[in-house]
Amino acid sequence: MHEDSVDLGEIAAKAAGRTGVIWTLERSGELNANLVRFERDGGVEEHVNDEVDVIIVGVSGSGLVQVNGEKYPVSNGIMVLVPRGARRSTQAVSGAFAYLSVHRRRGPLQISV
Repeated sequence: MHEDSVDLGEIAAKAAGRTGVIWTLERSGELNANLVRFERDGGVEEHVNDEVDVIIVGVSGSGLVQVNGEKYPVSNGIMVLVPRGARRSTQAVSGAFAYLSVHRRRGPLQISV
């Protein structure tokens, strides 16, 4: 496999028992991409990201992505766009739910006084 090509399904399948971010794209200065995995009922609590639009693509298993109160089923190959400023959360419906989260790389943290 080419160094810029990754089999996300294989990575997810080999991550049994691991949850959270299991893989991160290291070779891009402009994109942030993470493969995220949860067991049944696990996920990311509702939060708001005011900085970037996010694309979520199902890789394995099944789950729900909630955007501004609306639930979208996600499984292998299904994509959901989460606009900047939207309330969002994810939840695994099956065991071994994995999805790819992609967005423009954010700038450094800004500390306001």
